[in-house]
Amino acid sequence: MIEGVVIKGYSGHYYVKYKGKIWECSLRGRFRLENKPALAGDRVVVRETGKGKGVIEEILPRVSELARPPIANVEMVVIVMAAKDPAINRELLDRMLVMAEYEGLEAVICINKCDLVDLDFPQLLKNTYGKAGYRVILTSTVTGMGIEDLRSWLAGRISVIAGPSGAGKSSLLNAVQPGLMLKTGKVSAKIGRGKHTTRHVELLELEVEGFVADTPGFSSLNLPEMETENLAACFPEFASYEGACKFNGCLHLAEPQCAVKNAVAQGLIDKSRYRSYEAFMKELEGRKRRY
Repeated sequence: MIEGVVIKGYSGHYYVKYKGKIWECSLRGRFRLENKPALAGDRVVVRETGKGKGVIEEILPRVSELARPPIANVEMVVIVMAAKDPAINRELLDRMLVMAEYEGLEAVICINKCDLVDLDFPQLLKNTYGKAGYRVILTSTVTGMGIEDLRSWLAGRISVIAGPSGAGKSSLLNAVQPGLMLKTGKVSAKIGRGKHTTRHVELLELEVEGFVADTPGFSSLNLPEMETENLAACFPEFASYEGACKFNGCLHLAEPQCAVKNAVAQGLIDKSRYRSYEAFMKELEGRKRRY
């Protein structure tokens, strides 16, 4: 038996990385009967059946599991936003951060294409999200800015790289490790979004002993199925005001003497971040009314 990591799977075939080699595997019958497919990122036990071939006999317990993209054992999500072309969407960024917080994943924000703008703008974003508790890396595949920093954060773990189409995710991975030969897509001038250049989830092995999944780009994302009272926990900058509001169970909306709203008024919490919180709260409340 060997133990490896599933790097991709489709049409009932799974490709498992073990000691630098890839094994083409099928899934043991009981997993198919129970409709429990292996996911990219799964650590699996494989029984060899021939040269470079095997059967997945066991899927080891997962430490995490994402639905979109379908991938197991992710430890970190790198959210890539372009400083320009396409223009940064703050609400989408905040939405993806909420998803990462809800899933218990470490989030790193990457502001890419910094060579296209004056650095004052991306530096402002770095300061804003840094105050909220996030690591922010400013990058450019043209100048090489931030590439080494990003490479060090990807080392030794399974990560997902996510963000809207055209933000430069594939180009970034090519810069992190030349030779990955990922396709890159030009941004459509008509719609302002890049063409999707990644069609399925695949783990790419890095020389820094990590794996990264380059996922299909997207420009919208549903909030997770969560209760309204749990949303504040997905905004880490709210944490220091927990218990300081007048009312227990304060949702930080219309309640008087709310410590979070006071912090926003004083500039201690970014107003744009708080507007995202309000918008997400309305979305969750609307979802509850529908059901």
